Amino acid sequence: MGTFHSKVREEIAKNRERIKKLGPGLITGGAGDDPAGIVTYTVVGATTGFSQLWLLLLSTPMMIAIQNMVARIAIVTGKSLPEITTAFYSKKLTVLMIIILALANILTIGADLNAIAVIFHTISGYPTVYFLIPITAIIAYLITFGQYKKIKTIFIGMTAVLIVYIIAAILAKPPVLTLLKHTLIPHIEMNSVWIIAALGMLGTTISPYLMFWQAAEEKEEKKSIVQADEVSFDTIAGMVYSNLLAYAMIVTGAVMLYGTHSNIEDVTTLTQALRPAAGNYAFALFSLGIVVAGFLAIPVLAGSTAYAVADTFGWREGMDYKVSDAKGFYIVFIGALIFGDLIDLFPSITVVDALYYSQVLNGVLIPVLIGIALIIANNKSIMGEYVATGFQNTFSFLAMIITFALTIVMFWQWIG
Repeated sequence: MGTFHSKVREEIAKNRERIKKLGPGLITGGAGDDPAGIVTYTVVGATTGFSQLWLLLLSTPMMIAIQNMVARIAIVTGKSLPEITTAFYSKKLTVLMIIILALANILTIGADLNAIAVIFHTISGYPTVYFLIPITAIIAYLITFGQYKKIKTIFIGMTAVLIVYIIAAILAKPPVLTLLKHTLIPHIEMNSVWIIAALGMLGTTISPYLMFWQAAEEKEEKKSIVQADEVSFDTIAGMVYSNLLAYAMIVTGAVMLYGTHSNIEDVTTLTQALRPAAGNYAFALFSLGIVVAGFLAIPVLAGSTAYAVADTFGWREGMDYKVSDAKGFYIVFIGALIFGDLIDLFPSITVVDALYYSQVLNGVLIPVLIGIALIIANNKSIMGEYVATGFQNTFSFLAMIITFALTIVMFWQWIG
C-alpha cells in the first residue's frame, strides 16, 4: 500500500511539473482561435450547422502531430524553421516562404485589429478607426518593453479567458445526441457552401504562422535535447484546447444562427446577428472573447513574422532582448502591426478580402512547410533518436495531402 501511495504522489508531482512548464504549445493553441478564426468558425456553424464537427475532430491529431514535430525539430537542432530551410535547402526558398508568410500574417493582423475595433465601436458607438491606433500601441508596448517571461504569463492568462466560448456554447443548449452524431460520423455535402466552409475551417485550424511561432518559442525557451519529449504534453494540451474552443464556436453559431439566413460578412454583421439570438449575456461573452483573442493572436502573428524575417537574414531576435539590441526584429514586429492598420484604413480592402486572400496564401505555404518538416524530422543524421514517431508521420502526411488538395480547390475557386 505504501508503494502504491508513493507512486501516486510521484505521478501527481510529475503532473504539477508538467502544468508549470506549459507555455509555447498552450499559447500557440489559444492564438489559433484569433478573431478571424472566431468569425470563420461561427460562420461555419451558421452556414452548415453541425455537419463539419467531424472534420474538426480529424484536424486535432493533425495539429498535434505537426506542432509537436516542428517543436522537437527546433529543440533538437536549436534552429527555427527559416534557419533550418536555409541550412538544409536554400536561402531563396526561405525568402519566398517568408514573403508568403508575412503577407498572410499582415492580412490576418488587419482583420483581427478590425475585429477588436468593431467590438469597441458596437459598445461605444464611436467609429472603428478611433480604436485602431490605441489597440496597436498597447500591443506594441506590451511586447517592446516587456520581458519574455512576463509576456508569457500574460499570454497564458489570456488563453485561459477564452473559455468564455465554451460557456457560450453551453448557454446555447445544443442537442447532445445530435452533436455526438455529427462529431463521430463523417458527413460530406457536395455543394459550394459546404465545401467553402470546410476550406475556411481547415485553413484556419492548420495555419503556417502557428508552426513558425511554436518553433521560435521552443528555441527561445532554450530547452535541451533531453527535454524534447516534454513538449508533447504542452503541445497536446494547446491543440486540444484550441480545437475545443473552435468546436464551441461552431456549436454556438449552429444553434443561434443556422437556418436564420443571416448574411454574415464580418464581425459587425456577426455581432448584430448574435445579439437578438444570444441575448445580452452570451453576446457579452462573445465580445469579451473577440477582444482577448485579438490581444493574444496579434502579437503571435506579428511575432512569428519578426522571428521568421530575423532568422532568415541572421539578425539578433527574441523578446528577451532590448529594442536597441535587436532593432531589426522589433522593426519588423511593429511594421507588421502598422501595415495591418493600413489595411483597415483603405476602404477598398474589406475584412472578408483579407481573410480570403490570407487563406489562399496559407494554402500555398502549409503543404510545403509540412513536407519540409517531415523530411527533416525523419533524417536520423539531424534528429538522432528523436526522429518523428509513427503518429507524427501518419497525421502530418495526411494533413499535407489534404492541405495540398485544398490549395488546388482554392485556386480553382479563385480562377473560376
